[in-house]
Amino acid sequence: MLCAQQLDQTPAVAEQHGTPFEQVMITITKQEHIGLVMQVNYWKSLHQRALVRIEWLQARNQRQLELAALAEAALRCELEHHRALVRDLQKRMFARKSERHQTNERHTKAGVSKAHRGQQDGKRGHGRTLQPHLPGRDEIIAIDHAHCPTCALPFQIFPGTEDSEVVEIEVQAYRRKIHRLRYKPACQCENLPGIITAEAPTRLIARGKFGLSVWSTVLLDKFLYGRPSHRLLQDFADHGLNMSAGTLAGGLHSIAKLFKPLDIALRTKLCSESHWHADETRWAVFIEVLGKIGHRWYLWVFHSKSVVHYVLDQTRATKVIEGELERQVSGIISCDRYSAYKCFARLNPGVILAFCWVHQRRDFLDLANAHPDLRAWAFVWLDAIAELYHLNEQRLQTEVGSTQRIATQAALECDVQAMAQRRELALADLKLATPAAKVLKSMQVHWAGLTVFVTHPEIPMDNNTAERDMRGPVVGRKNFFGSGAQWSGELAATMYSLFATLKIYGINARTWLVTYLQACADNGNAAPVDLNAFLPWMMDDKRLAFMRAALGYQVQGQKQDGSAHLAEVALAASSAHKPEIETIDSS
Repeated sequence: MLCAQQLDQTPAVAEQHGTPFEQVMITITKQEHIGLVMQVNYWKSLHQRALVRIEWLQARNQRQLELAALAEAALRCELEHHRALVRDLQKRMFARKSERHQTNERHTKAGVSKAHRGQQDGKRGHGRTLQPHLPGRDEIIAIDHAHCPTCALPFQIFPGTEDSEVVEIEVQAYRRKIHRLRYKPACQCENLPGIITAEAPTRLIARGKFGLSVWSTVLLDKFLYGRPSHRLLQDFADHGLNMSAGTLAGGLHSIAKLFKPLDIALRTKLCSESHWHADETRWAVFIEVLGKIGHRWYLWVFHSKSVVHYVLDQTRATKVIEGELERQVSGIISCDRYSAYKCFARLNPGVILAFCWVHQRRDFLDLANAHPDLRAWAFVWLDAIAELYHLNEQRLQTEVGSTQRIATQAALECDVQAMAQRRELALADLKLATPAAKVLKSMQVHWAGLTVFVTHPEIPMDNNTAERDMRGPVVGRKNFFGSGAQWSGELAATMYSLFATLKIYGINARTWLVTYLQACADNGNAAPVDLNAFLPWMMDDKRLAFMRAALGYQVQGQKQDGSAHLAEVALAASSAHKPEIETIDSS
């Protein structure tokens, strides 16, 4: 706008230039209007830019809030995951391994009282268990001063005795002093030497000073009972027998070759079967292998109807299964959900995997422990699995082909179908928690393997057979940490295979082992040519009865003479009367 001084000067300026005053005023008004319009546009543009910036700031803040909310949700999920992991690890470390207390609680809630183990109150006992098969040693106990304390007259012997029995066990190290008789021929025949000496008894290790009972005790103590070698040597020393660790290791190294033919026979029999339980666990072998970091090897077990076979390998790969079940184009493997078994099944389409319901059940238990808010949901599924076990047990108790079998089979199939439908409905629920959905998706993926038992009643629902087979090696692994050499690890796998297979047939491991080692000694420190006498599935009833009997007490249904010598008894398909530790001293 024009100031007052400029308006006063406008007529003079207009007269000076010869321009009318009104025209000058119009020009000034237009200029002022243009300036005002420009200012208006300028401030409008600034206002518009300010609005745009405000909107951008608001949008940015909204995005930041959304990102912050997402980050917070992710952190909360991560925190919950770690809390669940902590709960799971705490349970693994400190909680009870057995679930029996949960069963007791359920029985208590249901009003069912479970009896304690052992003799029940108010029940008649069976009395003391006698063991007449053990040899007896008579002891006569007399009164030191058998006379009257008043008059000093001696007591008279009364007919009969007051008898009782106490069971004892005696382990005694002794030296077998072998004296071989020498003879001089009385004839003049030229084909005889001047002095004839009786043949020396066979030994398990050439020129070795320890006998069969020592090495059988070593093998049983280490691989069947899981005791470390240094404890066994200390036990020997406490009985007066001193053996160095180097002697023990060298003897086992020499004996290991005697069991290789048996290991091959076990694997051959395993491959002839059509159903196997399989599992694996870590086993340390303290040697350096080119290209391998650490000492962790793996001990695999394959359990069929007739044989149990362990194999030691550096890896946990599919090639171990391929090497063990070589040229097997069909069959059923009961296993867990480890990927090596799945890869083997893909490479061999005729092989069916039967997955373990115990592992699936364990998923729900871990879920209930890690996420307490899902405990009730998880236990509903646990009850469903328990019902599945119950229906399968009812089916197996019926006769094949009977109407009861048909009815129980139909009930089982119906329950399996209902469980599958319940799983699909649960997965379709958008409100289902992520950890719960993960467990159900795993069940969905492995459903075909989980339901193999429905169409194959001979297949168990779980892989507990292989899990139980791993108890012995796990005890040994905890007690003596594995093997110090590859041959030692292979010997461990072979011995575990033998003892587990003997257990299937109820064979006394000591009787079998002493008999086999004696046969090896008789064959010139080599495995017997005919192994059929030592393979349980090739034995007749008479041979099985002998192998199942306790060492030296029973031979073909008769009691063995307790004074018989170990080597003589073993040669006669028998053994010694008591667990003795012997050494050999030749003269």
